[in-house]
Amino acid sequence: MAFDRETDVLVVGSGAGGLVAALRAAKAGAEVLVVEKGALWGGTSATSGGGIWIPGSHLAEAAGQADNLDDAFHYVRQLTADNVDDAQIRAFVENARHMLAWIEKEADIQYAALPYPDYYPEVEGSREGFRTHLIPGQMHASQMNRAAFDTMQRASPAASLWGRINWKLEETHIALFRPKGWWKTIGKVMAGYMLDIPQRLRSPRDRRLTLGTALLGGLRNALDQTGTQLWLESPMVSLIEEGGKIVGAEVKHEGKTVRIGARKGVILAAGGFERNAELRKKYLKAANDTPLASGSQVNNAGDTLVEAERRGAATRNMDSAWWAPMFRVPGEDRSRLSTVERALPYSIVVNQAAKRYANEALSYHRFGEAMMTENKPGAATDPSWLIFDSRYRASYPAGPVIPGMPESMLPAGVREVLVKGSTIEELAAAAKLDPATLKATVDRFNTMVANGKDADFGRGDAAYDRLYGDPRVSPNPSLGTVEKAPFYAIPLHLGDIGTNGGLVTDERARVLREDGSTIPGLYAVGNVAGSVMGYSYPGAGATLGPAMTFGYLAAADICRINARD
Repeated sequence: MAFDRETDVLVVGSGAGGLVAALRAAKAGAEVLVVEKGALWGGTSATSGGGIWIPGSHLAEAAGQADNLDDAFHYVRQLTADNVDDAQIRAFVENARHMLAWIEKEADIQYAALPYPDYYPEVEGSREGFRTHLIPGQMHASQMNRAAFDTMQRASPAASLWGRINWKLEETHIALFRPKGWWKTIGKVMAGYMLDIPQRLRSPRDRRLTLGTALLGGLRNALDQTGTQLWLESPMVSLIEEGGKIVGAEVKHEGKTVRIGARKGVILAAGGFERNAELRKKYLKAANDTPLASGSQVNNAGDTLVEAERRGAATRNMDSAWWAPMFRVPGEDRSRLSTVERALPYSIVVNQAAKRYANEALSYHRFGEAMMTENKPGAATDPSWLIFDSRYRASYPAGPVIPGMPESMLPAGVREVLVKGSTIEELAAAAKLDPATLKATVDRFNTMVANGKDADFGRGDAAYDRLYGDPRVSPNPSLGTVEKAPFYAIPLHLGDIGTNGGLVTDERARVLREDGSTIPGLYAVGNVAGSVMGYSYPGAGATLGPAMTFGYLAAADICRINARD
């Protein structure tokens, strides 16, 4: 069969899963080509916090928090879907730590195991920390190839100050709770940004890379050192099949359709279908069908998934996503994830019947699930309302609402969705909620706060709830009365940070047909594949951790090397 270009491994997509696969294959001696549909590389991974959920890591052990892999397997097994087999769960649990050690060595990416609780503390096998790993440090773009930095996907507006200045995790905490001497840390961050004169003359973009951008920057640097090419604005058009085997793909590149032969195989790593209105309407019955409901980057339209289906690939859990409550600002091309806002004191979340319906401090996926299950006639939850008082307004961010900033100085889109009232009843009327019901809801909540316990939903009982609470508030850092005027409300919409149902794969990331047989030459990792986590989200980093681990395993299988070499 004639090709315009040949390589050993073709990787479709440039997020963390794809780049780990590409780097692993290149380090094994394979010739690799990465193709990216968008004008920017990095995928949704670059817009994320960069966290990875890794059981049993050497970093946890070094911190005196050795994990038990059987416990981790049991925890995931209870949470995931029945159609995810034990072998795939085992492959993730047993190899994730090896992947982490490998990227530390080969890409000089330094993670840390944190005391960050798993999301389901009530499930046997969970831990109160040290499975979630984050990058505590930073990387400077001067360490990167200029063209690579210029074309990297930008950090999410929710993970940066004014959509420009990138934060490290500890800096976010300091800015939020302002402990003694906080201004020194924040002043240093601001000065570092403002005094980067060459970059300020060139662009408002921060050259300090943190969280997801630090992860992707490290992976791209390591990949560039292997001589691997990464083509931008080069969407895969179709897979090329010969004798039942995938042998390459047609890619649109520089205005031409290029036939690329892949001697060893094709790895699909192009993300989910959350930005495709038609597929959302078809599969995500419980969610809004507008792509604006998603917080992911705009190119995830499910192209590669649909093409793999056309070639006989099986799919699973297509009604699944990484659900989340989202802030939606008119004029922005994606929604903003709500993480810390709901766990902070002096606030509640109510449905359109003006009643609470869940523990507000739940992880975003679990709260998103609550938005779906509690969405009932006369008590709709999409949108819900985040209600907060003037103490909250002065101290904490409410999504795009910057604390302390006068409403007149907020962007027009934010002012359009923010509601204000001098009394709870006035606020209710402005938000089209029943004033008497909202007043009763707030009064009951305030009474429970005074008693030190949320008797209705247990907010603040779990370690995870308290993680994002204000440590200055006692006895429960997540509970504070909503009583100081004026009062505010902002809508919370049901959305997602990506779909996680997709192609059926095995423990080596090989794509399977409906009869369970493999499609030779075809692999899938990340959100284009049905997640090993099924419908669940066990802990922070349970998106990237499996994507990177199965990218690592796919490359090992495709290059016929031991997964732990």
